[in-house]
Amino acid sequence: MSTSTLDATRAELGLLVLYLNKAEARDKICRAIQYGSKYLSDGKPGTAQNVDKTTSLARKVFRLLKFVNDLHALISPTSSGSPLPLILLGKSKNALLSTFFVLDQIVWAGRTGIYKNKERAELIGRISLFCWMGSSVCTTLLELGELGRLSASMKKLEKELKQADKYKEEQYLAKLKQSNERLLSLIKASMDIVVAIGLLQLAPKNVTPRVTGAFGFITSLISCYQLLPASRTNIKMT
Repeated sequence: MSTSTLDATRAELGLLVLYLNKAEARDKICRAIQYGSKYLSDGKPGTAQNVDKTTSLARKVFRLLKFVNDLHALISPTSSGSPLPLILLGKSKNALLSTFFVLDQIVWAGRTGIYKNKERAELIGRISLFCWMGSSVCTTLLELGELGRLSASMKKLEKELKQADKYKEEQYLAKLKQSNERLLSLIKASMDIVVAIGLLQLAPKNVTPRVTGAFGFITSLISCYQLLPASRTNIKMT
């Protein structure tokens, strides 16, 4: 193996170590395993369903005190120039996600035997899932709004550039990158709404455990991708 190949391999492994050192990255990898198992089990007893349940419980440990992130975002000032409806959607998303993570800790306590009232723990579990679904709806609407703003901004920039090659302009490329990232977030959030519907069994005939597992697995892969270093997620569309 040549020195250059060894250096490249070392660099790649270094990036992998940095990636796996993130609690969020490990959580999303476990989420992919969880929903992949749900897809394979299709709600039927067996090894795949056991993996689904045990991984779901294990993931709750990664989310301890995670509500602090969204609580901080909730009370932080918003960027100037953002329309009021988008600000409200963003704050609603933060409030719902923070509530979800708080309630999720009670669910974890119930499943581990710390919290003894099983019926109440199950009820809290459903409420937490409704909060998560609500946050996904807010995110979907927020991303749609931001994409609309970006599209208008890009069209204005195209008119200013006139005959110039827009793909050579850093400002245009930066906006294009933002647009791609928000489009991916929009797809993820809208698919997570389906996952929440499946977990809550609001439409059991249409959103089966297999559908829930498939959608959850795809959104998990998207989350894993979004957590990659910036140099690995630079998408260009021409």
